[in-house]
Amino acid sequence: MPIAFRKMHGLGNDFIVIDARTVPVAMSAARAAALADRRTGIGCDQLIVLEPSEAADVRMRIFNADGSEVEACGNATRAVGLLLGGAQRIETLGGTLASEAVEGGVSVDMGRARFGWSEIPLAYAMDTLAMPVGWEDLENPAAVNVGNPHVVFFVADADAIDLARLGPVIETDPLFPEKVNVGVASVMGPNQIKLRVWERGVGLTRACGTGACAAAVLAIRRRLVTGPVRVDLPGGPLEIAWTEGGSIRMTGPAAHSFSGSFDADDYPL
Repeated sequence: MPIAFRKMHGLGNDFIVIDARTVPVAMSAARAAALADRRTGIGCDQLIVLEPSEAADVRMRIFNADGSEVEACGNATRAVGLLLGGAQRIETLGGTLASEAVEGGVSVDMGRARFGWSEIPLAYAMDTLAMPVGWEDLENPAAVNVGNPHVVFFVADADAIDLARLGPVIETDPLFPEKVNVGVASVMGPNQIKLRVWERGVGLTRACGTGACAAAVLAIRRRLVTGPVRVDLPGGPLEIAWTEGGSIRMTGPAAHSFSGSFDADDYPL
């Protein structure tokens, strides 16, 4: 049976989007990982399945390239917002998000940041704004949950960090019982930071929407910048607006690359 899909991306963070609101599509970790494979599948950072929702306009399921199902993906939320158009309420495992098409892209209310050590979660209690831990030259990070867990290191030069090597070490450290997304950020101006992200279950990506939210919020909390914050990622910029106690607003572009279909029998569950 052929299954239709759209290939989309947000600043180069790319997705397979399957609209299963009318005709259900079964998805497993094995099928998602096979479709995400860039050599033998279609290829993507995340696979998105849209389903009916009783609590919102649509339910968005998110599978990382390794097949793991995760709570949130900011760039994918913008892609879905672009696909559906107008204003949408999107149910995710990390909570219900509100998207709105705006000039030049999509703006998403990403909800409230959570800073408690057990909310991120960490394996034991500590100050999440100045964590007394380190991995080689990466020390004293900050952590936040923005629908999924992030740890961010503020460094002089984000490009100089060997994130391809250190990212997987930190992602899988026992300190993070649900693993973690790893960001390295450099302050470029009073309201601008540069960011690179090692995504949990994916690896290095050209952009990470929740990573941008996490880095901006933590930079504001540390009084390194003031908002709104321009976050420059390898794939391009995002604008993040946040005030203490409020929700996070992420604005940026998304794009449709192409459409196609695959045979379900070629990617067994």
